Amino acid sequence: MAIDTQTDVLNRLKRIEGQIRGLQRLIEERKDCTEVVHQLAAARKALDKVGFLILTHRMQECAEKNREGDYNAEKAMDEAMKLFLTLA
Repeated sequence: MAIDTQTDVLNRLKRIEGQIRGLQRLIEERKDCTEVVHQLAAARKALDKVGFLILTHRMQECAEKNREGDYNAEKAMDEAMKLFLTLA
């Protein structure tokens, strides 16, 4: 993974970590379930974005390797599709 992508992913995960801590606080403070559910949805969406960012990076790597002749394009596409379905 490229350094800039890795940095972006780590920053996003740190923000998500803060969201999760916020969710824990909401539960401890017995906040309204509507607020909790909205925050859960936001955290899940943020995790999905991280997953798709990583998947996009992986697909770019596969395309580069295929151009260089070091990779089986069909195998790479199958792998990318399996990862996509895991996230979806």
